[in-house]
Amino acid sequence: MLARGYPVARAIGPARAPAQVSVILPVHDAEPWLDECLGSVLQQDFEGSMELSIFNDASKDKSMTIIEKWKKKLEDSGILVVIGGHDSPSPRGVGYSKNQAVAQSSGSHLCFLDADDVMMPQRVRLQHEAALRHPKSIIGCQVTREPPNSTERYTRWINQLAPNQLLTQVFTSNGPTVIMPTWFCSRAWFAHVGPFDEGGRGVPEDLLFFYEHLRKGGGVVRVDQSLLLYRYHPGAATHSVLETTIWAHRVRFLEEQALPHWATFTIWNAGRQGRRLYRSLTTGSQRKVAAFCDVDENKIRKGFYCYEDSQERPKPRIPVLHFRAARPPFVICVKLWLHAWEKCLKGAGQRACPPSAMRPAIPSLEAEPVYTPTRDPSPVGPDVPSLQAAAEKQS
Repeated sequence: MLARGYPVARAIGPARAPAQVSVILPVHDAEPWLDECLGSVLQQDFEGSMELSIFNDASKDKSMTIIEKWKKKLEDSGILVVIGGHDSPSPRGVGYSKNQAVAQSSGSHLCFLDADDVMMPQRVRLQHEAALRHPKSIIGCQVTREPPNSTERYTRWINQLAPNQLLTQVFTSNGPTVIMPTWFCSRAWFAHVGPFDEGGRGVPEDLLFFYEHLRKGGGVVRVDQSLLLYRYHPGAATHSVLETTIWAHRVRFLEEQALPHWATFTIWNAGRQGRRLYRSLTTGSQRKVAAFCDVDENKIRKGFYCYEDSQERPKPRIPVLHFRAARPPFVICVKLWLHAWEKCLKGAGQRACPPSAMRPAIPSLEAEPVYTPTRDPSPVGPDVPSLQAAAEKQS
């Protein structure tokens, strides 16, 4: 939708061939960061054709003034700028804005950029090369966090996941294993998976798109260079998404992608978060829980967990075992990067998980536990069968 006062979102004059890469830039009240962001588009060393597709989502600050200033600079350097937007009283949201920016663009590949971030000069070139090699993948990259000491564990997780973990660690509280502001993919693949959910504020449109991408057999590839300055600030749209919303989507995806492969499984953690996971499962998945396991002698001594809110009679009573007595597969529901937990997991023996799983591979955000499936040992580490098959295909 284009409100009055906005130019028609297409180039004027002789017809131009579609760009090789369209940089997709949704904008809402981005005045503090736009100069640096748009300057980073101008500095790209990509030698192919490139356009910048901006959709202004009801900004009330000076964002459009800044965009118009940069439009001439960018087009003088050969980068076509396509501008759309609306000036309604309220923004329509990030998902809507990205969809509109994609729709008005022409590139055969899409490079997603947030208005508060800054691209390194080689980003488009290196991710375009990777996308040509992996046409059904989302291409991400490593990032540099700004400020540097913000979300240190999360940033380490973004940058240090091994290639196979980009698919096997998709159930954690951290969300997509390559973060949305680093995404690069072909237009054809985006059309096959998308569009983004347009529910607006509070909807994790990136996570929902990522899950749909995985359902359709998409791969996940990361360029192992820091190609984006990734800003953390209180006004970021991600802060509008409730943890309970993310949790619900994660549990449903776990039930859809992992649990159907297992007749039974063990929840590692008989405490608050393990019980929360159990209560969040459907009745059918709850019936697959063979036991909880833990290291807390008080929990183990009680011997069971009774689900008091269950409508079943008799109410389910799930055994609570010492971790040495538990059997895989496990759904691990603890904070990781905790040395005590790592030591206990090692103590569970090789049958519980292979050596690659014994290192703390899934750092959590400080206050959020995570869960990940493991099963019997294999040379590739903890995995979910369907996702692991996809990982082997893309390698």
